[in-house]
Amino acid sequence: MTPASFTLITVKENFKNDMNIRKSVWLKFFATLYLAAFLLGCQSKLTEQNYQKVQSGMTLEEVKAILGEPTTSKSSGIGPLSGTSAEWKEGELTINIQFLNNKLQLKTMNGSK
Repeated sequence: MTPASFTLITVKENFKNDMNIRKSVWLKFFATLYLAAFLLGCQSKLTEQNYQKVQSGMTLEEVKAILGEPTTSKSSGIGPLSGTSAEWKEGELTINIQFLNNKLQLKTMNGSK
């Protein structure tokens, strides 16, 4: 093996090692970024601040956009009238909302997180 070919092999090996280190750094960076985004997405929407955003006349879909999916929901109807009772629970906090013809009529909040 000549010194020139030995140098070329060493350069190639160093290049491969550098590329592996860079890939590892980028992989760790994106894994950390993904974890941070996931944890931020897991924050609860069930807060007093969001409860205050919910207003009379809103539809169930508008309320879901603020509070998320209800823990339980029951609907019934008689003739042209329909009613839905939805409940959101987390820990000791419970939010109950009553809808008549898909419009919010009554809301209550009990307990705290």
